[in-house]
Amino acid sequence: MTTARRLPDPYSSDGGGANLADILERVLDKGIVIAGDIRINLLDIELLTIKLRLVIASVDKAKEMGIDWWEDDPALSVSAKRRQLSDENEQLKAHIAELEAARGREPARESHKESHDGE
Repeated sequence: MTTARRLPDPYSSDGGGANLADILERVLDKGIVIAGDIRINLLDIELLTIKLRLVIASVDKAKEMGIDWWEDDPALSVSAKRRQLSDENEQLKAHIAELEAARGREPARESHKESHDGE
């Protein structure tokens, strides 16, 4: 007599398959790229193209691949925010120096006006 064998359930939590933590660890260690394009055409006229690129990886793996854009984004990096504020501060100081230099020349013209007004 033959008994029916049941295939293992891929979603079961028994020790036979990899659990979610193992899969996530592998994905983050190796990295994964998901790419796709969406194009909308009407009568052979391209109306819209959307290019989607998604990279899932650990920070270390991303840096190995040369992806480190978050280090230069002031919204995500304290050091980038400090650099941005420092650059802005230097620009403001330069602008103030220009305004003060221009103002230093203006009083001569104003005093010239006052001498004519006083007459």
